[in-house]
Amino acid sequence: MQLALFDFDHTVTTHDTYARFLRRVATPAQLARARWSVGPWLLAYRAGLISAEAMRARVTALVFRDRDRNEVTVHGEPFARESLPPLLRPEVMARIDWHRGQGHRLVLVSGSLDLYLQPWCRQHGLELICNRLAHDGRGRLTGRYEDGDCGAHKAAKIRTRYDLAGYERIHAYGDSREDKAMLALAHERWYRGRRIA
Repeated sequence: MQLALFDFDHTVTTHDTYARFLRRVATPAQLARARWSVGPWLLAYRAGLISAEAMRARVTALVFRDRDRNEVTVHGEPFARESLPPLLRPEVMARIDWHRGQGHRLVLVSGSLDLYLQPWCRQHGLELICNRLAHDGRGRLTGRYEDGDCGAHKAAKIRTRYDLAGYERIHAYGDSREDKAMLALAHERWYRGRRIA
């Protein structure tokens, strides 16, 4: 058996899907506040001064803290069905199809959210490791993730879930610093569309 690991944003897709989902579920007041409170963070992220993990924590708290869990959850499936298809890279979808045809185990490993990645993975036959929103047990979101942010800990989460020694070959596809530890687990590595090993 072989294992194929795929990052999602900018690997399977051409754009960041998390930011698009946040804009879809944010209230008008949150969007107005974001212009002032997130703008400087976004510039710092683009300049490499803060990590993707820090940026995600900031915007996740801003958009999801104290929101009704059900009210946010209902956006996931329509987003996966309507917004994701135009963003998919045909060449990466062909690789996913190839791995599936070979009988390989397929896993999407992402710092994005299960709300829309879970329905997408069901449709395309991939298992999923990703961020899940934490809630307080009364249906209110906390603005944090259950089990911490997956993005910077992809390799550790993969090792926890899968016995890597049991796979004859591991393939990994990624595009960012957060993916490098995941790529290091693989025999065959693809970085930004190019095979590097």
